[in-house]
Amino acid sequence: MYTEESIEVFLKEQGRLYDEPVAETVEEAEEFLEDCMAVVVDSLEEVREYFEESGADVDHMTEEELEEASEVFVLPDGTYLIVEG
Repeated sequence: MYTEESIEVFLKEQGRLYDEPVAETVEEAEEFLEDCMAVVVDSLEEVREYFEESGADVDHMTEEELEEASEVFVLPDGTYLIVEG
């Protein structure tokens, strides 16, 4: 379900969301993402929709602020990984 790229980005940048590492290997990171039902979306508009559906008030947030949210990981292919903290 998750690309190798998305798993590696999460593994490298997980400190933005968590105080302590939740995974130390690619396998642990993939399992963690599956357990917390992380999602990959194609655009910032979909990021906004995801948060709105989750009940978050993101109407006032700019695209830059959405992209910088600790739960949002920008992937090299232009998609976004969203991990609920």
